[in-house]
Amino acid sequence: MEEIYDVAIIGAGPAGLNAAIYARRHGLKTLVLSNETGGEVAEAGEIENYLGYKSINGVDLAKKFEDHAKKFNPDMEFEYVKKIEKDGENFKIIGESKTYISKSVIIATGRIHRRLEIPGENEFVGHGVSYCVTCDAPFFQNKVVAVVGGGNTAVTSAKLLSKIAKKVYLIHRRDQFRADEIEVENVKQLSNVEFVLNSVVTEVKGDKVVKSIIVKNKNSEVKELSVDGVFINIGEIANSTFLNNMVTLNGRGEIIVNELCETNELGIYAAGDVTNKRDKQIITAAAQGAIAAISAYEYLSKNKRI
Repeated sequence: MEEIYDVAIIGAGPAGLNAAIYARRHGLKTLVLSNETGGEVAEAGEIENYLGYKSINGVDLAKKFEDHAKKFNPDMEFEYVKKIEKDGENFKIIGESKTYISKSVIIATGRIHRRLEIPGENEFVGHGVSYCVTCDAPFFQNKVVAVVGGGNTAVTSAKLLSKIAKKVYLIHRRDQFRADEIEVENVKQLSNVEFVLNSVVTEVKGDKVVKSIIVKNKNSEVKELSVDGVFINIGEIANSTFLNNMVTLNGRGEIIVNELCETNELGIYAAGDVTNKRDKQIITAAAQGAIAAISAYEYLSKNKRI
């Protein structure tokens, strides 16, 4: 007989893992599906704004989240979810390797890195092109790298890389940064960081690994910079494309939820950075995970399905 879960949680970042804790505490048969654990928390450097920790490394905090969730024994599967479909009163979650059935679903898939969509970018991912400085910075000891972007992530990435790399180019398409002014001023003081403003990267070049990038400024002047690595930090988009109109999204691809984390589809909830919540913070994602799990429990209880 096919196993039926009370709730299937898609995503294992702070929203998904906290949802798993609350679902299990309410006695729900719980499944967590994700192709990674920790979400973006695991990519963060030092975190200083999560309650209870004056400072903690993102990898360490993600591990604490995972260990806490596992204490409550949800079923956890390493799975990339391709689609969700209605299956009578239940939902069918179609993964790459298996299909799962659940009475309710919590979507906590977070956000994914925005790409430049330029020649050479996809070809050199993992061979000089990266979207995660804390993951890959150690590979560029005493090398020359470029950081592309103008927000806090890009600026703090340049600061971190300045301690490891020989030289860092910080490339931004405008002449002003969106990052916090204090962070920009800190990076301006670093002797091995060069700002390349009013410019865009149009191509990544190399053979087996990255060798250079082509940069064009607002006057259409083109130059080639020799680099060993390119860190692309130009923002993120909601990881919701697999939903295929199952729930309503806003213009940014975020799942629209109410204060109970309910979507327009009865039995489907969403939590964390994939939703239209204003603040994309670890603590607000975790809070939404708890709300979504409680809402799922109340829905199943009210409809006498548990």
